[in-house]
Amino acid sequence: MLVPSMRSLHRTIFVALFVGLCISALPAQAQRTSGAAGLGVQAGEPSGLTLKIYNAESPSYDFLAAWSFDNFLFLNAHALFEQPLAVENVEEPVHWFIGPGAYVGVYDDAGSEAGLGISGTIGLDILLADQFELYIQATPRFELVRETEPDIGGGIGLRYYF
Repeated sequence: MLVPSMRSLHRTIFVALFVGLCISALPAQAQRTSGAAGLGVQAGEPSGLTLKIYNAESPSYDFLAAWSFDNFLFLNAHALFEQPLAVENVEEPVHWFIGPGAYVGVYDDAGSEAGLGISGTIGLDILLADQFELYIQATPRFELVRETEPDIGGGIGLRYYF
């Protein structure tokens, strides 16, 4: 079964926090500028590790290696189109984003079966202290291989840009 046990989930959270603390101790050499890579964690449905390659004038690229609570381990990739959002009384840069994507994964409910589908994402992000990005997103998906069924996921995450 691919759903993590509580011990495994706690271990993953501990490792993610440890890595985040180690990275935050590094000097901030590269903020979120074009070409910067943001590495982080996402909690939700799905939960996992995320990597974003930021581009200011063209689409950014978001990758997620995650597990879903319905016995599904998968890789997700999206092109993100970001726009600034003016929010009263908030000094940090806030953006909304939307973008198309795809996923591939393995189900573990009836043996190991592959799944493939298209997805999209929409959400908000806020840049904190020039190198941390906090985001929330919704990710509708439509499976094309194995079954043809819609699903929706999403989560909240934190990335560190280096």
